[in-house]
Amino acid sequence: MTTSSRRGRLPLNSSSEAEIRKICLQLLARREHSRRELQQKLRGRGFAGDDMRRVIDDLAENGWQSDRRFAESYARQRMEKGYGPLRIGNELRQRGIEDFDLDGVMEQLAESWDELLDRLYARKFPGQKAMKHREWARRSRFLLQRGFGGEAVKALLQRLAITLEP
Repeated sequence: MTTSSRRGRLPLNSSSEAEIRKICLQLLARREHSRRELQQKLRGRGFAGDDMRRVIDDLAENGWQSDRRFAESYARQRMEKGYGPLRIGNELRQRGIEDFDLDGVMEQLAESWDELLDRLYARKFPGQKAMKHREWARRSRFLLQRGFGGEAVKALLQRLAITLEP
């Protein structure tokens, strides 16, 4: 027995494609997934490439799966946890999202990367305005690992008027 997709593209093979569709919809009901994530999870369950691609293409065409929606949701969550543009962009590329406007998502959140960096710094390192170079280096490494660029960290030092002791 074959089931056809909503727009009548390719008929679904009742055994593997129906099972793939069921698994994909269960995964997508929990959270957004990128196309690559769905493929990896399906491969882990032993499904083949052509069947997976057909089902995922059909789900994307019908609005169930969207790499753009996934990227926006993922970027928003990572920003809220205090991660910067370099790290978020790298994580999205690892999940199969190559071309995405992170600054556009940041604008939707009505703040800037500098404000996010300031808030993260204030939460992690409250109060101290004077410190030794070694301490500033430690704090800078933390911010760099969070995905903020060197220029942004340098600008933070100036914005917060932090003085470095010998």
